[in-house]
Formats: sequence, structure tokens, C-alpha cells
Amino acid sequence: MTLRLVIGSRGSKLALAQANLISNQLRVANPQVVIDIEVIKTTGDMKSDPLSVIGGKGVFTKELEEALLDRRIDIAVHSLKDLPTVIPDNLRLGAVCEREDPRDALVLGTSARAVSIRALKAAAMIGTSSPRRAAQLKFLRPDLMIKELRGNIDTRLRKLDEGHYDALVVAAAGLRRLSLTNRISCFISTDDMLPAVSQGAIGLETRVDDKLANDVVTTIDHSTTRLACNAERAFLRALGGGCQLPIAGHATIQGNQIYIEGLVADPSGAELIREKRFGPAEFAEEIGRDLGISMLDHGARSLLSTSTS
Repeated sequence: MTLRLVIGSRGSKLALAQANLISNQLRVANPQVVIDIEVIKTTGDMKSDPLSVIGGKGVFTKELEEALLDRRIDIAVHSLKDLPTVIPDNLRLGAVCEREDPRDALVLGTSARAVSIRALKAAAMIGTSSPRRAAQLKFLRPDLMIKELRGNIDTRLRKLDEGHYDALVVAAAGLRRLSLTNRISCFISTDDMLPAVSQGAIGLETRVDDKLANDVVTTIDHSTTRLACNAERAFLRALGGGCQLPIAGHATIQGNQIYIEGLVADPSGAELIREKRFGPAEFAEEIGRDLGISMLDHGARSLLSTSTS
């Protein structure tokens, strides 16, 4: 009997690149299973309004989760930073795959030259759709002009090359997975810009009762990445936030220790709170949650209330 599983993916070039990457890894680890890919259109792909208007990060995952629950697909492939921290009943995060570079990248137009955010020309026009990036950019460089920019990476690069922007800030992982590393002018240090929670990681969502899918995805689960992302997602969950708020979090595992840093900013970049925690990696979620609670007590609650008002 042929064993077959269907992967569900968004239809963007990056999403399909990630789906094919996962498909190939699953085939190598599970040669007895046939893996197919089905494209699922999501609200986030069909609407170009800001995420805060159309519903936040869930607009990239809702239809994939519905396809899972309807049994049209068996595995949903997500950029883990897009997956809400509360998953519907009957679904689970079956695997977290090895993380790509989690940093943000600065991409300059053909006539621009800079080796860092600090080296950008005065009042440079920066394209980004992320409140997290915008707030940190304004904190570093209050003179910068931030202009909303959504769309797939090809659209963003085209608008940059046409001169609508002086630079873009995008996830380094996406450019690397699309073989566009040559477009990266510089990687932005996490000291200057803390990444989004789970940035660079791919999450595989499955049905709780699907033993075959769960057994198969476990073969490419990356324990170190999962621990780090569990801490980051617990931090975000404690704050009650999403990608439409200026929140950042990044964890690393060193030996048996986990180190996590969190950030909450005023949308204007005028105020920024940043804290760190570390402890035994086996308590990753608890450490992430405690960081979020601590930051709420130290001023993040009022900043987040400002962001949503």
C-alpha cells in the first residue's frame, strides 16, 4: 500500500520554495512516503491592506488550518513567525525545522551605498510593512522616512529598483531561501534590530489524531530550533501580541542553557524596552513566559496599550 501525505502551502514564490525544501527533506527521511504539495490561497495573499487592517498574522494561516481540519491536506507548512501562538483544538505544531539566519537584512537600491543602518543617508526612505522593524529603525535613526511596503519579495525588489525607496529591510532567511543572497547589502546585527519571534524557522502543523503525519514530520524536527522558538512563542503569548505590534524576541541555545532577549517598542520608536533572561534549556517555555511577564511589569503593558489604541 502506498503511503501518501499532502503538504499545504501558500502560493507565493517564497512559500513554495519552503514547501519544496520541506518536501525534499521529508522524502529523504521517509522514502516510503509519497509527498505531494497543494497550494492554498490565504487572505493575506489576496489582500494588500496592512495586516493590522485585515486581521494580523492569522491571515496567512487560517485557510491552511481549515484545509487541515477538513482533511484536504495533512501537513501545513508555515513561516513560523506567521503562526499564532494559540493553535486551534485538534491541531498541533508537529515539527520545527532547522532555522535559517534569523536576522533582518538591509537591501539597498542600485545607486545607494551603506554598510549599516547608521550609515544610510539622512532622511532615507525605507520600505517595510513591519511595525517591529519600523519602530526599531526610528529608534536608531529618527530621521529615517518609513513607508509601508507589502507584497512578495519580487514586488518589493522591483519597487526598490525603480527608485520608490532608498532601502528595504526584510528577513535574511527569505532572501537566502530564494537564492537572492546577492541582494543583501548587509545583515543587521541583533543589537541594532531584534528579529521577529521565530523568524527564519519553518513550522509544520498537523492534526493531533494523524499518526502517520506526526511520525513523518518528527523525522525532520530540529530540537535546538524548537526549544528556542518555544521560548520565543511563550514570550509573545505572555505579552498577548502579534506581528501587528512592535514586539521582537530572539533566543539561542548554548550548551544546555537558553538565552532569550525580548523587545517592546512604541510604534513611533520614541521609547523601547529590552530585557534578557537565561536558564536551563529544558525550561525554555517557562523562561520565555517569565520574560514576557517581567516586561509587562516594567512598562511594556503601557506601550502595547498605546500600540492598540
